[in-house]
Amino acid sequence: MGYRRNTVKYLVTGGAGFIGATVATMLMEAGHEVVVIDDCSRNSQRFVPAGAKLVRKRVHEVADVLDSSFDGVLHFAGLIAAGESVEFPERFWDNNAVGTLVLLETMRKSGVRKLVFSSSAGVYGNPESVPITEDAATNPVNAYSYTKLSCDMAIASEAVAHGLAAASLRYFNVAGAYRDKQGTWRGENHEPETHLIPIALEVAAGKRDKLAIFGDDYPTPDGTCVRDYIHVADLAQAHLLALDHVEAGEHRVYNLGSGTGYSNAQIAQAVARITGREIPVVYTDRRPGDPAELVASSQRAKSELGWKPTRDSLEQMVGDAWAYYQHTQA
Repeated sequence: MGYRRNTVKYLVTGGAGFIGATVATMLMEAGHEVVVIDDCSRNSQRFVPAGAKLVRKRVHEVADVLDSSFDGVLHFAGLIAAGESVEFPERFWDNNAVGTLVLLETMRKSGVRKLVFSSSAGVYGNPESVPITEDAATNPVNAYSYTKLSCDMAIASEAVAHGLAAASLRYFNVAGAYRDKQGTWRGENHEPETHLIPIALEVAAGKRDKLAIFGDDYPTPDGTCVRDYIHVADLAQAHLLALDHVEAGEHRVYNLGSGTGYSNAQIAQAVARITGREIPVVYTDRRPGDPAELVASSQRAKSELGWKPTRDSLEQMVGDAWAYYQHTQA
């Protein structure tokens, strides 16, 4: 009878980023062995959890790291700014799509047959109805979303042809921050920052004069866009559950959101309320391609994975993000 080690070993691509580092931390806290591959060109190595091995390489060089000793891969590596993808689509096709194809080939050659992929709700584009289910039509509106959808399709093909056990998790708006058991905070740390809550927190801290909100004439209760926010810790937990539920030869897709929509104006109000600071708002023209409302149906993840968000109040998401922000400024 062959020897089987007790330790479960995972490769986390892009594991120095906000979401990847949070997932890597939870894997470590669950007792797993973690190796992170990240070139740290846009992420900080300080977010990699203690005890995890960091290899500073692009995912295109994953063959230098991945071998048959790994039990699975969690794939976060890639560019995320939708606006940048419109201006420089070639960066996104190389980093996101080509990088994923290299990863799939390397997994096939090394015999690693379990994958959880960081996809995006952006693949749905402007949905015909909400809440959005996994069966909704896909209609990307920028290169970022196109690359995510192309990766989903490549992974599905790999599962059918070569027996990969895989899941794509389509995130809605990720928020909050995670404090690990050693007291280390991990939160959003983009440069430049493009996400609404961190930008609003910068206004609260006096680093920006005002918060720009794009459009106040949408068909929503207050005229501003409505979005579904999910706490990063709840999101990370879904990845660990997906690892336990993927089946050989199958590719499953799961939407991950709180199921509750908050308008941009409500976010500004919540930040003002929780920080106790004034948030001056200026309304500008709509951004091309911005849907009026994006809200998830996460029923499939709840029923198939047993996933249940526990930090889904706006107060906790903004409160944790503010605690992280204050920690970084201390």
